[in-house]
Amino acid sequence: MKILLVNKFYYRRGGDCVVVLNTEALLRDMGHEVAVFSMNYPDNLPCEQQDYFASEVQFAGGIGAKVAALRRTLGQGDVVAQFKRLLHDFAPDVVHLHNIHSYISPVVAQLAHEAGCRVVWTLHDYKLLCPSYACQRDGKPCELCFHDKSHVVRTRCMKGSLAASVIAWLEAKKWNRKVLERYTHTFICPSQFMADKMRQGGFDPAKLKVLCNFVDPEKLARFEQTDTAQRSDYYCYVGRLSEEKGVEALLEAAAALPFKLMVAGGGPLEAELRQRYGDRPNITFLGMVDGERVATLLAGARCSVMPSRCYDNNPLGVIESLCSGTPVVGTPMGGIPELVAKDHGIVTADCTPAAIAAALHNAFERKWDYNAIKQESLKLFSPETHYQKLLNIYSS
Repeated sequence: MKILLVNKFYYRRGGDCVVVLNTEALLRDMGHEVAVFSMNYPDNLPCEQQDYFASEVQFAGGIGAKVAALRRTLGQGDVVAQFKRLLHDFAPDVVHLHNIHSYISPVVAQLAHEAGCRVVWTLHDYKLLCPSYACQRDGKPCELCFHDKSHVVRTRCMKGSLAASVIAWLEAKKWNRKVLERYTHTFICPSQFMADKMRQGGFDPAKLKVLCNFVDPEKLARFEQTDTAQRSDYYCYVGRLSEEKGVEALLEAAAALPFKLMVAGGGPLEAELRQRYGDRPNITFLGMVDGERVATLLAGARCSVMPSRCYDNNPLGVIESLCSGTPVVGTPMGGIPELVAKDHGIVTADCTPAAIAAALHNAFERKWDYNAIKQESLKLFSPETHYQKLLNIYSS
């Protein structure tokens, strides 16, 4: 097949970008011809199709920049001509969309559909249901916009800004459910939870397929080589240090526990959390660490913890922990409970420090079959397993 991948950035910026780059490598390894469409951006990796990329737009800056950004969200400007040119020159069988809102625009779904391509869209967030992406307001889950997108303006959920919220509402009105369903053959939901929410938001169940993310071969090789038997007396958190990830509740629980916590990652709360908890003898902040260090950290832990307060879709942190044979203590949010099966971890009663602490006590008391967790997860989240399911979606 000839497959065109579309994502608004083309470097390892976040989870969506990691999935795109891993998918590109996987498809090429399986013999498919792959092209990429994105937005020009200074940090992008070299790409054979970069001359086709849409021009960069910025939502910060002067009135000219804001107008250009608004036009992009509505599917206007050079993105149309550039994408049409690539469709003509590459002639893909499948156009696989990823994170395209705002910086690319769903107009590419329309153009691909009109060109006779099969359009598949992997959903990395809840943008099609919630104009501000996260289904969260005032630190709590919110579903007001599932059936009435004007709530984003009333509550100013988009960055706390009226202007940004109005733009998000206009975008949602332009690219509404009926329009997107018309141009998209299949929406890939990385979790059953997301598929259920999409149905709740009125999307056609026949267009929804559940396909979990996979671990890239390089990381998978590291996990395969780690020794599951050698466990140290600590647990760990690997991820972003931000409010929606529930790290504050975790650290409050950790401060009162006798176990040692290793925290790997950075984010907007890092400085504040280091100031508040950095002197605790049982809490160590490691900052950003590379893939090899993450694999070693996870493989040596008694358990890892995912304390999210948001609708976490299909967190790679959980998947990678399980592939190292390390059970996960996770909150009952989003797709986390699906990943933390009966023998692979513990789901907390809620997102409070007390519930997290109780689950961690339980995790340290239990005898885990680390090797069984590892072997089952390596197969479940392997590129080969993912590829066979993805190929079925492309072909069906």
